[in-house]
Amino acid sequence: MADPQGTSKPINFVHQDEIWKAHVKVEKDSAAIWPKKWGSLTEAYKEYERESVKLKEVLRAELPSDLAARPLTPTEKIIQVAASPPVPQTTQALIGWRSGHSYLQLKKYATVNHARHSFLKDLGWPLDACS
Repeated sequence: MADPQGTSKPINFVHQDEIWKAHVKVEKDSAAIWPKKWGSLTEAYKEYERESVKLKEVLRAELPSDLAARPLTPTEKIIQVAASPPVPQTTQALIGWRSGHSYLQLKKYATVNHARHSFLKDLGWPLDACS
């Protein structure tokens, strides 16, 4: 982003390159030293994974039959798709042509009620408490 007042200092690309080389060297050296310092953590993690697998197998074996996964119900038994009414002749009649029939309405299960509540009234605060 350009400085709007033009007060920025010129960039020394050689200096920036040296800084970048130093960062890369530190990263490379750290990657070489890490296994000596912290390599024991990888063994502890592998041991934790083995114990976790064993516990999962035990829990699967002890799972009661009423908590076992039920077989999936086919979607054809859950969702019934009715035949569509004939397609309208004009494009103006095409808008909303399926929703005009009661058995093809989108809101099939329940109506949406938008209650008129005030958060401040529910808390018993004065209406000018928040501005």
